[in-house]
Formats: sequence, C-alpha cells, structure tokens
Amino acid sequence: MKIIVSEEIEKVCPEFVGACVEAEVVNTSYDEALWTEIESLGEKLRRELTTESLKDLPSIAATRRVYRSCGKDPSRYRPASEALIRRMLQGKKLYQRDTLVDLVNLASIAYGYSIGGFDADKFSGDTLTLGIGREGEPYEGIGRGMINIHGLPVYRDAIGGVGTPTSDHERTKMTLNTRHLVVLVNGYDGNEQRVSENAEYIQALLRRYCQSDGGKYFLYR
Repeated sequence: MKIIVSEEIEKVCPEFVGACVEAEVVNTSYDEALWTEIESLGEKLRRELTTESLKDLPSIAATRRVYRSCGKDPSRYRPASEALIRRMLQGKKLYQRDTLVDLVNLASIAYGYSIGGFDADKFSGDTLTLGIGREGEPYEGIGRGMINIHGLPVYRDAIGGVGTPTSDHERTKMTLNTRHLVVLVNGYDGNEQRVSENAEYIQALLRRYCQSDGGKYFLYR
C-alpha cells in the first residue's frame, strides 16, 4: 500500500505524520477479553478526564485545529476519537460491532488519534491519497448514510473517498469476512513517537485477538 499526503494537507498541517498498519487477520463477532480491556480503559479515562478537558488532549486538539483550518466545525462533525471517548466519559456503552471494529475503537480511545480501519481487498488500486473533501463530493459514512465531507480530511483510492476522521466509508468497511486489514493512524499533532507507539499497540492487539502476527507498519508524511 502506498500513501500520499497531498499539498493541501501539508499547507494546513505541515507537521502531520501517519502510520499504516497492514496485516492478515481473522475477525470474530465478539471477544469478551477485548471488551474487558475496553471497559477497564473507560474506567481509567473517567477518573482522569472530563468532556471539556478531553478537547485539550494534544492528539484531539490538533485534529480539531485541522478541521477548522479546512473549514469544518469540529463540534458538529466530531473526530471519531473524540466522539468515542466523550461517549465513555458520559457513562454510555460503546456500540459493539465485531472484533476488528471494536479493536480499532480501543486503539483510537487509548491514544486519542482518529484511526481508520479498512478491508484492504476492497480498495481500488494500491494507492491512497490524503486530501480535503470537496463541495458536493459523494460519501456514504458507515451507518450514517450520505454525509457532507466538504472541508474534512479524506483518504481517496482510485474510485473516491474511503476514510475521514469522522467516519469511514461503507464501500471499504471491515466485516466478519475481512482477512487483509489496513489501519491508518492520523497524527495531526506531528508526534512521531506517539503515532509509532499507537501502531505498535494495534499490532499487539491484532496478535492478541485476531490470530495475526501483527503484520507490519510504516510511517508516512
């Protein structure tokens, strides 16, 4: 997989660094041990954060700044990491989907980065380009229907958009049949060490819960 960061993203976030994790996996409908880990992290976050202080986490604050720079209101179109942690802080249960989705959500909550998880066999071509959504650009968010991605950072393959920090696309979503996984960690704060740690954490989770060797990852900017 080749990933290109466009000039329009470089202009609004020259410090951006991303990580791409690619692995062979086996998905399951539910993993009790994974959910124990998720709930334990939720308890920790409720002791340490509030819905207001959450916005000051460097990974989330940086993503919100990029949204504003691109012309999007981050309170109306919340980055997924912020929305997930916010839900936990409010004492609400996370939606349980399947092990891969739940695992990616855990990795996002643990580090505060918005993370895209994809069935790589559904990509068109072998290159993803990170750009900014255009006016009227069609995009079907997972479980959301058509959403307005104008002003949102967006990854595109040869057909069109596949992922934004708010929602990934229905076309390339992970399912129980997913075997070839690609996960993208979006570090709009430019913290290469923390982005790398998040990628390695994802690899560890894949080894623990998805019958995987963890695959490999690389950084891009």
